[in-house]
Amino acid sequence: MKTNSQLQRDVQEELNWEPSVTATGIGVSAKDGVITLTGSVPSYYEKAVAERVVGRVAGVQGIAEELSVRLPTLSERTDTDIAASALNALAWNIAVPTDRAKVRVEDGWITLSGEVEWHFQQLAAENAVVHLMGVKGVTNAITLKPGAATVAAEIKAKIEQAFNRMAVSEASEITVSVQDGKVTLRGRARSWRERDEAVASVWAAPGVTAVDNKIVAD
Repeated sequence: MKTNSQLQRDVQEELNWEPSVTATGIGVSAKDGVITLTGSVPSYYEKAVAERVVGRVAGVQGIAEELSVRLPTLSERTDTDIAASALNALAWNIAVPTDRAKVRVEDGWITLSGEVEWHFQQLAAENAVVHLMGVKGVTNAITLKPGAATVAAEIKAKIEQAFNRMAVSEASEITVSVQDGKVTLRGRARSWRERDEAVASVWAAPGVTAVDNKIVAD
């Protein structure tokens, strides 16, 4: 197991290694596997990337993300401009069903609402707007409404089958429970990335409306 100082150094080096992140403004601290990020970045996109970068470092078990977005003067835009750009980005994204996502912008913060059938569509809508100039944050309030009802036992069986196909995941150490479309995962994964991969696999199962991820990363 890495010491706090070793884990802190590894995370700092990984952030410096990532060319899409301005790491000079990011502070890193580590305690018992939990990484805390402080400071600021020049865009919401970099904030999202920084969190993903930290998650791929071995030994990271949790992330406390306290970064703020400080836009350069040239990146400042009106809420009207941001909303127009967001609607355009959603319209051009083939993964987002037409006219299913709505946009509200307040002080540079985008709130997405609406209803879609699959989690990948919900995620695609968010990914379509995070990189837009002037965005300070995104709240994804799009809800899931599966097209057809699926019984809990069938959802559970499909997820367990998917885990058994995943060579990178310790499927035998992950337990699955399902109630009213909500999936709860418990157990251990060998890394934060494997933990995320397990969740991604769950979202591919028909009938899933929410995931409570209680998997612990080693």
